[in-house]
Amino acid sequence: MTERNWAGNISYSADEVAHPASRAELRDLVRAAPAVRVLGSRHSFNRITDTAGLLVSTADLPAHVDIDEDRRIARVSGGMRYGEVAGALQNVGWALGNLASLPHISVAGAIATGTHGSGDRNRSLAGSVSGLEILTASGDIRMLRRGEPGFEGAVVSLGALGVVLDVELDIEPTYEVAQTVYERVAWDDVLADLTAVTSLGYSVSLFTTWRDPALVDQVWVKARTDAAPAPERLLGALPASGPRHPLPGVSAESCTVQGGVPGPWLDRLAHFRLEFTPSQGEELQTEYFVARSDAADAIRALRPLADRIAPLLFVNEVRTIAADELWLSGAQGRETVGLHFTWRPDQPAVEALLPAIEEALAPFAPRPHWGKVFTMPADVIRSRYERWDDVATLRADLDPRRVFVNPFLEALGF
Repeated sequence: MTERNWAGNISYSADEVAHPASRAELRDLVRAAPAVRVLGSRHSFNRITDTAGLLVSTADLPAHVDIDEDRRIARVSGGMRYGEVAGALQNVGWALGNLASLPHISVAGAIATGTHGSGDRNRSLAGSVSGLEILTASGDIRMLRRGEPGFEGAVVSLGALGVVLDVELDIEPTYEVAQTVYERVAWDDVLADLTAVTSLGYSVSLFTTWRDPALVDQVWVKARTDAAPAPERLLGALPASGPRHPLPGVSAESCTVQGGVPGPWLDRLAHFRLEFTPSQGEELQTEYFVARSDAADAIRALRPLADRIAPLLFVNEVRTIAADELWLSGAQGRETVGLHFTWRPDQPAVEALLPAIEEALAPFAPRPHWGKVFTMPADVIRSRYERWDDVATLRADLDPRRVFVNPFLEALGF
């Protein structure tokens, strides 16, 4: 049977897909293979994971969540899903500072691609990483921790360095969040002071279908109960009358609890519940990161394209991400806004439209999400990362035989 990614738009070309049950088995597989890539939760929409050689999954390796309370660190298996890690932490009174919209994604895969949640002061998931244990192509195990040479290039690695075995994550005492959804807010009112809206909660997401280019269809405000609550009205909009799904017409059964009802962080920060199939399923996704200072103008630049975007779009989500110093992070060096598009599964039409979106955003130096669909030229992408040459040097040091370099990475310039 042909192996596919989660969305079904990519068929992997690997000769073999392995699910080792031990580190020794994994080490033997990696040492023997001329080309290797690692499968996470298969939630990438391009060929970043693909290889003609060996695909390995770490999901069957023994899973663990080990907590160092003094250091406020949890050491977790890279193949675990964030929802599983979150549950284990919550059971003993600890929490992560952020979650992505889907708790179904693997820890190692999410951080390798710079995946994120939302919040003016919340870094991407990679920003909470304090250490990485990496199995290299030679079979050696390297441990890199925050502050050590090369660490900032190893976290968002695009899978180019080796197999991430364990990840050390910053943790904090558990907390509660209340989630409130507002409907039909005018874009002009939002863009007049975007930060005034995105700062209304610990995590804020704006959703639009662009069917009416003047409206934000929904604003999701996730407020910690130890901070200011969500407002009674948001730019004149009242809270929704019941649970809402980000996609119009879809049941909200799979979504986390709304209505301003407080609950544990892991049951509110993600948009979707771990026990349900995530999001739409058959879809495509694209995301571009721009500086927060440019975000309002970047969104305005998209509005003339609304009549071309809307027929292909399920929903467009706008989120904020705090700056970090990770060399290949979309938020490297700048406070950031992510412009995320969930598309209908029409890849030729989407790829035909993306150059127009990328051209509209070009004045704002957008960076594409590494795991999504984009058409931006490699030289333009490289120019957006001042530490690109340092990343290449680190890759050559950890993988001199280029075992983990695939055609996707070669096309980027590795």
